[in-house]
Amino acid sequence: MTLALARPDDARLPLVALIASSAVLLATRLFAAGHVGFGDSEALYASYALHPQPAYLDHPGLVGLVARLLGGGTAPSPLRAHLVTAVLATTFPWVLAVACRASGSTWRRAFAGALVAALAPEIAVGLFALTPDLLVSLAWTGAIGLAAFALTAAPGSGRASLAFAGAGLLAGIAAASKVTGLALFGALAVTYASRTARTHGRTIAPWAGLAAGAVVLVPIVAFEADTGWPMLRHRLIETQSGAGLTLRNAGALVGGQLVYLSPLVAVLAALAAREAWRGRRDAIGQLLWSCFVVPAAVLVPLCLWSRVAEPHWLAPAFIALVPAAARASHAPSRRFVTAACSVAAAMVAAVHAWVLVPGAIALAPASYDPRLDLSNELQGWPEAVAAVREEVARASLGGPGAGDSELAVVGPHWVICAQLEAALRDEVPVGCDTPVADDFDTWWPRIRWNYADLVVWVDDGRFGPPVLPSHAPLRRREVRIERAGRPMRVFTITLLGRRAQA
Repeated sequence: MTLALARPDDARLPLVALIASSAVLLATRLFAAGHVGFGDSEALYASYALHPQPAYLDHPGLVGLVARLLGGGTAPSPLRAHLVTAVLATTFPWVLAVACRASGSTWRRAFAGALVAALAPEIAVGLFALTPDLLVSLAWTGAIGLAAFALTAAPGSGRASLAFAGAGLLAGIAAASKVTGLALFGALAVTYASRTARTHGRTIAPWAGLAAGAVVLVPIVAFEADTGWPMLRHRLIETQSGAGLTLRNAGALVGGQLVYLSPLVAVLAALAAREAWRGRRDAIGQLLWSCFVVPAAVLVPLCLWSRVAEPHWLAPAFIALVPAAARASHAPSRRFVTAACSVAAAMVAAVHAWVLVPGAIALAPASYDPRLDLSNELQGWPEAVAAVREEVARASLGGPGAGDSELAVVGPHWVICAQLEAALRDEVPVGCDTPVADDFDTWWPRIRWNYADLVVWVDDGRFGPPVLPSHAPLRRREVRIERAGRPMRVFTITLLGRRAQA
């Protein structure tokens, strides 16, 4: 992931390229912030802000705390959240460049490595969203940079102690954002205990840093223990029906990297992994190799085994490959890296054009099914929520005597419920009928909304009509969302009344 230039000591070209790409991406992200809503997963994380707790079924609670801060004590609007994430996503490659420099690369190669990373679709597109991955990426990269800085300092010095403390705290922040962050603790511990870092490993500083990071996780572990480890059960048991090693899982893992990184950047990542292996003979090389291989050793088998694993789970492992390649003695050719950047940039431009240019739908083939297009998650919810509010007001249950059990808004799956919860922000309780247990079963249990006098049932065409034996339909309306005159989504809002008991 480096750029071989004609003048080895000249950092100007990759620096200018990084500045230009950052400016274009920031402008695009800021434009997108005013034109798209939350994706379904984003909406769930925004909903966390309404229900503060140390951990949830899918992730630890830090992303919910960040969402609550952005929302001023409630769920943030998509615009406010995306304005912040646009800046943070644009900052990430620069943090990575500093980490490369701290790991021993020249500024030229640090900027070149950061440029390749900045243009990879997983970064250029994925980090725009308010997700745990954004927080993990920043914390993981910062921890690598600080640990590398500490390993170059005199053992036992104040500089080393402060840097080790910072690396440990950032590891704790990474793990408080996503369980994957626990692998960073393992990678740092393996590095500190290695022969190459022996002089530092014999001091208290690196271990005190890890202990400081572990303190961040105490509320999460205590909450999980007190509630019967719901996150672990949900992740490893309840959602793993049909799990097992299959070619389908292997294909999804490999194919996902080709899409998320882009094909040529994936080749650069493979070359960088080779350089990380070759460079592991000093303390920083061991750090970078460990920060790649430890998470990969956990996540690759998990992705091969689980049908619900997602290719982006491997992203933290790839971060260490950028400084590993930037400090390596061998570099790919300038032509190949330029081609990799060009292909990645073209993919990123195509994604943004598809989402942000309404007329791009004209390029869709005749077989195009809007229900399979994940970008449609970002559209239509303001209109749907406005219709839901109208139905709630029309039900006339907001006056004296109205209680929590008298009316509920309910969706057939958490992807619907999360969008409603994030938008309604406690205006009316939101229940959820996901086939397996979800966070809404704690926030607004099924037994409560099942006894509501009226239920406003919301679907977007993916889950079928309401199946609620205790209630009968009273009225129904549709909200149609079009793009350049072509139908994209149809929201169905059904008012259900509780059946009379015999």
